[in-house]
Amino acid sequence: MANKLITCLIFFSVLFNTSCQSIKPESSPLSMGTVDDIRYAQKLWSIMMMEQLVGSNALPNKPFFGGAEPHGMILELAYKAIQVDNHTGFVVVKKNYDGTGVSVSSVEADRAKFLTSMTVMYQREAGYDEDNKNWFWVKYKPDGKVEIKVLKGNEIALAGRVIKGKTPEDNGGCIYCHRSAGGGDYIFYPEINVPK
Repeated sequence: MANKLITCLIFFSVLFNTSCQSIKPESSPLSMGTVDDIRYAQKLWSIMMMEQLVGSNALPNKPFFGGAEPHGMILELAYKAIQVDNHTGFVVVKKNYDGTGVSVSSVEADRAKFLTSMTVMYQREAGYDEDNKNWFWVKYKPDGKVEIKVLKGNEIALAGRVIKGKTPEDNGGCIYCHRSAGGGDYIFYPEINVPK
């Protein structure tokens, strides 16, 4: 009985720590939004906060006009190598700004007012997703909670291999779009060089 109680407490602790985010049902064909993906996204967020890439102590970078969905009208980039667990990988943080009156100058004056989300790609260890350069994708709300989206009738956390299908035709979202980036590294900005 005590073991069952401990198991239940651990389970509810995991649910609470994922901010009551829906977990991908095992029957879903999508390879994302699992409990492990959400846990990893939370760990990644904590490291990015310590590295001053996100959060209230984040170091500011120059915002610029972006304008492409699902990102903001105004964007801000931060990138560097960071260590998560025992792996050092390259992270690209894209802060997405939108709303009435959004402009480069209004974002510089009040980032918190216009920040709608952060889209992050982190290059994980070899073998994570060799088909797609081992990128781990996640979309965060401004407070660091993982975004939820309804896909194929399921609420899915946008973390992991977003959206990796069983065939190239089934891929969508981050993977589909970023595959078209020049240079073969899934990054659209030529000033960003992923270490080899």
